[in-house]
Amino acid sequence: MSTDPLYRKVAIVGVAESDIGRVPYKSKFQLSAEASRLALEEAGFTPADVDGLLTTIITAGGDFSTLVMAEYMGMTPRYTDSTSIGGSSFVAYVEHAAMAIATGRCDVALICHGSTNLSDRGGRSGPVSTSNEVFGPAQFEEPYGISTIGSYAMAAQRHMYEYGTTSEQLAEIAVATRKWASMNPRAMMREPLSIDDVLNSRMIASPLHLFDCCLVTDAGGAVVLTSMERARDLQKQPIAVLGTGEAHTHRMISQMPDLTETAAKISGKLAFERAGVQPGDIDVAEIYDSFTITVLLTLESLGFCAKGEGGTFVSGQRTAPGGDFPMNTQGGALSYTHPGMFGIFTIIEAVRQLRGECGPRQVDNAELALCNGTGGVLSSTGTIILGGA
Repeated sequence: MSTDPLYRKVAIVGVAESDIGRVPYKSKFQLSAEASRLALEEAGFTPADVDGLLTTIITAGGDFSTLVMAEYMGMTPRYTDSTSIGGSSFVAYVEHAAMAIATGRCDVALICHGSTNLSDRGGRSGPVSTSNEVFGPAQFEEPYGISTIGSYAMAAQRHMYEYGTTSEQLAEIAVATRKWASMNPRAMMREPLSIDDVLNSRMIASPLHLFDCCLVTDAGGAVVLTSMERARDLQKQPIAVLGTGEAHTHRMISQMPDLTETAAKISGKLAFERAGVQPGDIDVAEIYDSFTITVLLTLESLGFCAKGEGGTFVSGQRTAPGGDFPMNTQGGALSYTHPGMFGIFTIIEAVRQLRGECGPRQVDNAELALCNGTGGVLSSTGTIILGGA
């Protein structure tokens, strides 16, 4: 067990998502606020109780996330964080919020996010740039045709080349995740999916097929944290933050030190050490699945299997319902929702699993959960380990 004074003293006390799917009648701020209101109500708080706000929402006029959300929801935070490291941001925020609460910088922290990625990008949130100019690091790769999915496809090709990983093994992940989604009435994609369906779906960027790729949706999510001392008097079972870690290794895929290993090797090691547990102790894993290859690389980097053995590890529907490694039990970004950044939804599902609230998809005797977010082009990671208090 960790002796770090930060951990086990902070708890997650409320989680919620907004409407998901195609929601053209709500802005990203409305979706974020809707999820926040529901999460606060679940915890027994009001917006006036929030004195720590952590969010990143990309806006047309610039990224002033906490300013906009605090004003929108009538909050006056004394601790604020808009760290933006892609889809891992919200998992990393748990570490930041825990540190802020443990050191008295705030008492009640709200982590929230909203996106209208599927609906018209202008819509209720204002227009976005249609400029063809390319700025920052992208100027060195985009002119040569490197895209986000192209970057992940390169990683998949490299893993196949080095370790013999197959498209069938990647498809195992998509199929298992769909089985979990079939038990989640809020999942966008619930129809049966087979390995042949994945392999016969349209090639997007070799070797990644359509069903190897995450959804594009609108959605909002929120997580509320406070001290364990205060949490014990609230209406929901508190879920303890046991260990956390965050890291990033590059921004451009051309600068990734190793295409077959992510920063989860660093963030995961930190989270496990701080929690005082091992990979074999985890009962349920919620791992960002922007693409099937993201999951494979993450499992190896976190130490659930040796490097190069991810394909074998996920074979035989091991991560599906009834398998011995329950993973992405809400249906993941591949079948449940993916509003541009998915990390916050890994936390929401992990908390519900640890509370025993997941109905037909509930994992038996779930006591320890791991969440891992990935951002950029396999660039950043955040890892947290949660347990029932």
